[in-house]
Amino acid sequence: MVKTARLKNGICVIGEENNFVRTLSVGIWIRNGSIDEDESTNGISHFIEHMLFKGTKKRTARDIADEMSEVGGRINAFTSKEYMCYYAHVLDNHFDVALDVLSDMICNSTFNEEEIEKEKGVILEEIKMCEDSPEDLVMDALEHNVWQGHSLSYNILGTQDNIKKFSRSDILSYLEKHYIAENMVISVVGKMDFDNVLVQLEESFATIKTNKSIERIDNATYKRIFTAKNKDIEQAHICMSFPSISYESEKVYMLSILNTIIGGGINSRLFQSIREEKGLAYVVYSYPESYKYGGLFNIYAASSPVQIEEVLTAIIDELDKLIKKGFNKKELNMTKEQIKSNLIIGLESMNARMSNYGKSKLILDTIKSQDEIIEKINEVTLESLIEFSKEILDPLKMSVSIIGNLDEINVERIEEICKRSKFS
Repeated sequence: MVKTARLKNGICVIGEENNFVRTLSVGIWIRNGSIDEDESTNGISHFIEHMLFKGTKKRTARDIADEMSEVGGRINAFTSKEYMCYYAHVLDNHFDVALDVLSDMICNSTFNEEEIEKEKGVILEEIKMCEDSPEDLVMDALEHNVWQGHSLSYNILGTQDNIKKFSRSDILSYLEKHYIAENMVISVVGKMDFDNVLVQLEESFATIKTNKSIERIDNATYKRIFTAKNKDIEQAHICMSFPSISYESEKVYMLSILNTIIGGGINSRLFQSIREEKGLAYVVYSYPESYKYGGLFNIYAASSPVQIEEVLTAIIDELDKLIKKGFNKKELNMTKEQIKSNLIIGLESMNARMSNYGKSKLILDTIKSQDEIIEKINEVTLESLIEFSKEILDPLKMSVSIIGNLDEINVERIEEICKRSKFS
């Protein structure tokens, strides 16, 4: 059973006791990401994530790594557009160590000037690494352009110019506004006593302030775009995008089913058609991105520059076929079983359960049980899915981003194909 409580300062705590395992996962979820930045601070959330591993008042960066290794535990963190998480996975008898290290990082990091300068170099190299990944570049270019004018358009890593100029005072000022009790959820899953854990958390996070959370800008407007960037690489990479739904929408289960059918696995329509039948690409898939104020439904593929036009046309034809002919009952039922199976198998992991509860509580302020989710998936009908697919796959709103050797690509023709695409 999932239990919920609040610390004295208002931090929400989610816990699930499981005495059939010998491990425990704990995550500190924070409502903060690149969406909370502006042009001058873009990249600071991710920078802070790095810096929290660089030393506290009583631990060096090496101490943090060594203490977790000594107990065989794993510790890590990530930053997204709307939230971030610091988490650890340990044997149940080492929970005290994991909690002490995590809380020390969040509450007592020193942000040493010398460490800040060193970490700037690390993140600049991370940005360069992404520049060498055309798959990342083509997706980032698309998001940057379709969300123009809104912080959803910002790259999580930030810009090189911003990284170079961040100061200790910038970091501390940003922390004070965003690392507050109202923005935090602590999720703990595994072998433990929830009441005892609450006592430990109360002591460990007592110094977190209860300032009022800053409201986010909610006017994210999708803009249809076409972009092409020259890069001297072997393949051309293409990403197509359609405006989609918020994660607060009741249609998120339809979106999951639609994505799985179109490009969510090896039995998906795009994989079978583009790769298996036509042999046009090694990689082709779809993926949804949902935020509080909207979302995207994306399709990605990579192929040789001389074939990228044919790949684009084949994808459009497959979407056109889907809109014209819809789905069949067998396809829908098979997809439902696939999604339900992935859900149940995935949640056998303590770390996955911790993530599911923490993220759900943070962004939705609720937690749905497996049975509730399965019921929602089962409720999706063939008729409602067909109508939803027409709602999402609107050719008049399709955006396209391409990266590759433009000397070998007829960019004007591809742009014209995108502009005149009309699904039934």
